Amino acid sequence: MNNENTYDVTSLTSLEKLEPVRVRPGMYIGSTGSKGLHHCIWEILDNAIDELTNGFGDTAYVILNEDKSVTIIDNGRGIPTGIHPIKKKSGVEMVYTELHTGGKFDNKNYKTSGGLHGVGAAVVNALSEWVEVEVRQGGAVYKQRFEYAYDKALKRKMPGTPVTKLEKVGNTNETGTKVTFKPDKEIFSTIDFKFETIDERLKELAFQNKGITLVFIDKRKEEEIRKEYHSENGLLDFIEYLNESKTPIHKEPILFEGEREIAGLKLYAEVCIQFTDSTTEYIASYVNNIPTTEAGTHESGFKAGMTRAFKEWAKKLGILKEKDKEFEGDDIREGMTAIIKIKLTNPIFEGQTKTKLGNSEAYTMMNDLSYTKLCEWIEDNKDLASMIMKNAVDAAARRDRIKKINDAEKKKIGKGAAPLAGKIAVCTIKDPELCEFIIVEGDSAGGSAKQARDRRFQSVMPSKGKIMNTEKQKLENVLGSEELKIFNAAIGTGVLENYKEEDLRYHKIIIMSDADVDGYHIRTLWMTYIYRYMRHIISNNHLYIALPPLYKVYKNAKGKEIVKYAYSDDDLAEAKKEVGKGSLIQRYKGLGEMNPDQLWETTLNPETRTLQQVTIEDAAKAEKMVSLLMGDVVEPRKNYMYKYAEF
Repeated sequence: MNNENTYDVTSLTSLEKLEPVRVRPGMYIGSTGSKGLHHCIWEILDNAIDELTNGFGDTAYVILNEDKSVTIIDNGRGIPTGIHPIKKKSGVEMVYTELHTGGKFDNKNYKTSGGLHGVGAAVVNALSEWVEVEVRQGGAVYKQRFEYAYDKALKRKMPGTPVTKLEKVGNTNETGTKVTFKPDKEIFSTIDFKFETIDERLKELAFQNKGITLVFIDKRKEEEIRKEYHSENGLLDFIEYLNESKTPIHKEPILFEGEREIAGLKLYAEVCIQFTDSTTEYIASYVNNIPTTEAGTHESGFKAGMTRAFKEWAKKLGILKEKDKEFEGDDIREGMTAIIKIKLTNPIFEGQTKTKLGNSEAYTMMNDLSYTKLCEWIEDNKDLASMIMKNAVDAAARRDRIKKINDAEKKKIGKGAAPLAGKIAVCTIKDPELCEFIIVEGDSAGGSAKQARDRRFQSVMPSKGKIMNTEKQKLENVLGSEELKIFNAAIGTGVLENYKEEDLRYHKIIIMSDADVDGYHIRTLWMTYIYRYMRHIISNNHLYIALPPLYKVYKNAKGKEIVKYAYSDDDLAEAKKEVGKGSLIQRYKGLGEMNPDQLWETTLNPETRTLQQVTIEDAAKAEKMVSLLMGDVVEPRKNYMYKYAEF
């Protein structure tokens, strides 16, 4: 037998302690990009907030340090420092070196908790260069340090190795935990924490956990930035914040809370709803403080209970007559902003990144709770409820009209009257995974792009200036827009609930606009349309922005032209250095100024271009931003423009 193919016990690889996390970090934190990096903060912060929301302490700090490490402090009880009778290790060492250690498994110490149920702290330790834990407890201060360091017993470097014992380093009257960790640059593609991402998350956490105080300190620049977050009214403050750039149609939001239990699984829910004059719904949902951006059973149960309550009462109040087309859940939720916050013992999250709740009991409990509470609310608020129901009846009729428009469009395309001819330069390859659809601002740039593209896999659609602002338009107007009809026919997926991912003809959709305010506006209009009507294109990672260069830096040396392109003012200094003395600078005012060769080299060639992927990393933030930039309320938009004048 060939020795190379022998499969016996010596062929088996065993990963020790925290090594599995380091080998497959994506399984534990979702990704090793920016999202996974920030996930490390959330894991440690979740532990701190679990202490505060279970009644131990009231304040937590997140501090970004100059050396790219992060410190998280709380004034809870502190991680247990005693020695475990069987393991012969301190509680601190167990929590930071063992994947299933924590006080959250038996529900005696915590009614509910976020975090990865005891694996969060150990996962962060596994993915860090070093971690320092300081515990204030029982009148003393204890400290321990862990590093990615050589393990004598295993004869190799191991993640999360304790390099000191848990030592008493001082006395104190306070209690709490202070954790500082430095993410390992060998694991993460970036270790630059984004101020805006943390700011937005802390704001949300303060709204969800009224009464606690969160403090954010950024020490990375010369001038330290300090922000404090505190909400006395919880979800009422949150919904006001989310609807800041919309016009609510009733002043007092609908607010209800309640508890349910099935077979020992307990659920506590708090729900806040406000209807606005917008044409789209928005739901922000959370389980034990964790954003469930992919929804789940709690959200489905809420929708089912809400639809049932409003349908029953619409018949009772005579708003839904026999001859009327019955409205659906989508119709009743038109223009609704809702926040669903549940606390659940033993939640089951689908996927390690915890973005979708899987407990079937949560569906049953939320369905029952939402139905009961909304029936009570409708009985007490018949006038307002009747207006919402009448709007839903109108929405159902409109949906019917839209279906007819869509069906007529499909028939036209079936007969060969597709609106694509002459409008789009279509690629020859038909495999969606290889194909790119490029929306180019303006006819002149569109002409250059058609010449510059690789005809095999790049389709080009010149966009005539600015498309309509779909945030303000009724659905039938949006579906009637010629420009958007062309785009929809080319992409092939259908819109809203008719969207079918398997019909997508291009796995890369690229918006290519000038690097100026008009170009930014055009890009935002397209992103708004796709976000509202084909959101899966963004959530399934198909949408990109092409970043054209701002400058060409060049000179002739020994009969040969040396050229460098700069994509920002910072790049410009670097490009001038590289080209050397005597360099000339051309400032591009727009894509139309580039000849096809330059456009290919800088913006279209997959080998040399810069693309920025559009993600829905934070749905609440994306929702607020789209409404703020494209909505009717001027003041918040003006404030935003002043704040970010340099985009």
